[in-house]
Amino acid sequence: MTTTGDSPQSGSWASLPAHRAWLDGEGERLLAFAEAAAGTTTGFAWLDDGGRPDPGQPPQLWITARMTHVFALACLRGRPGAGPLVDSGLAALTGPFRDAEHGGWFSSLTADGAPAATDKSAYDHAFVVLAAASATAAGRPGAAELLQEALSVVERHFWSGGEGRCMESWDRTWSEAEPYRGANSNMHTVEAFLTAAAVTGDDRWLTRALSIAERLVHQAARTNGWRLPEHFDPQWQPLPDYNDDRRNDKFRPYGSTPGHWLEWSRLLLHLEAALGADAPDWLLPDARSLFDAAVEVGWAPDGESGFVYTLDWQDRPVVASRLHWVLTEAIGAAAALVARTGDADYERWYRTFWDEAATRFIDRERGSWVHELPVGDAAPVWSGKPDVYHAYQATLLPQLPLAPVLAATLRQELGDD
Repeated sequence: MTTTGDSPQSGSWASLPAHRAWLDGEGERLLAFAEAAAGTTTGFAWLDDGGRPDPGQPPQLWITARMTHVFALACLRGRPGAGPLVDSGLAALTGPFRDAEHGGWFSSLTADGAPAATDKSAYDHAFVVLAAASATAAGRPGAAELLQEALSVVERHFWSGGEGRCMESWDRTWSEAEPYRGANSNMHTVEAFLTAAAVTGDDRWLTRALSIAERLVHQAARTNGWRLPEHFDPQWQPLPDYNDDRRNDKFRPYGSTPGHWLEWSRLLLHLEAALGADAPDWLLPDARSLFDAAVEVGWAPDGESGFVYTLDWQDRPVVASRLHWVLTEAIGAAAALVARTGDADYERWYRTFWDEAATRFIDRERGSWVHELPVGDAAPVWSGKPDVYHAYQATLLPQLPLAPVLAATLRQELGDD
């Protein structure tokens, strides 16, 4: 196996001190914006376009977990003040978001901290694992206990050994499972399992991450021309018409989502690097194929620069709006492929993506990134600037090796291992 990205490839932007300093500056700018989301007992708030908490958006588990993860990474990088922000996120995750009666975590809360949505979703719980793992790497009080609890809940209620993937969601009492299976929640579970394995040293989570990747990418995506099906029935049969009447859904849009092909491309390379000599030989070719398909049909299909949000099954744009998270995942995937292969084509795309970000998405007036650039008369997907998870990771990934994943590498750099 070739380099796992222990150092930036010679000739790449990521090897230049000036570019790395620029990435650090952009990361700091994002963190300064995100600090306004803290300060409540219900975790991190949803921020509007100007960086103010949006009172119309209830506290969301996924936002609090993702921002706890982000500030844990910032803490590991030595940013003063980040540690207490991690602690405030942990307090919300072990406090009002936690279902002390039935276990697991509520998806959302009311403004005064009571449960609002009481369903238990794999997507949300994956981010609880990620947050707890990163906070554990940062050495924050109570994080390790939260991580063990979260992994136990995921193993007991979401992981299905017979399916080799995770179930999607349950009611509050874990009595009734949703008759749906989703690729998005499983993708983020892979991210969480990679981090949990790196932080705990338990390779069981790598084995399960590989199982998910093999079934969703090496089987479902590969046999569908790398157009990853996102929605499945309980027997894992694709549902190509799912949400045809809700095409701009935030989490379950109709069609296929090139941003997820890019995200999967990067995750496969992290997984390959983490597995080392035990990695199957399909991980790199599949990562290449997903990236190549995304730029071939998802980038500028209407003649304008940028990735569209979704495509139909004939590769036609469904929601052509440009979403910032798709571009950040393209940056991460290109950086990972440069580190893994040294291929000049990926370096060219890496530079193209950052040029696109600097020109159209980075909001130097109000802070953070513009989350969505509308195209045509499509209804907006997002409001405001809910969190900085995707953008902040895009500033770190080009600077760090593929394995261990972000938090574990930063812990090593501190000399805490």
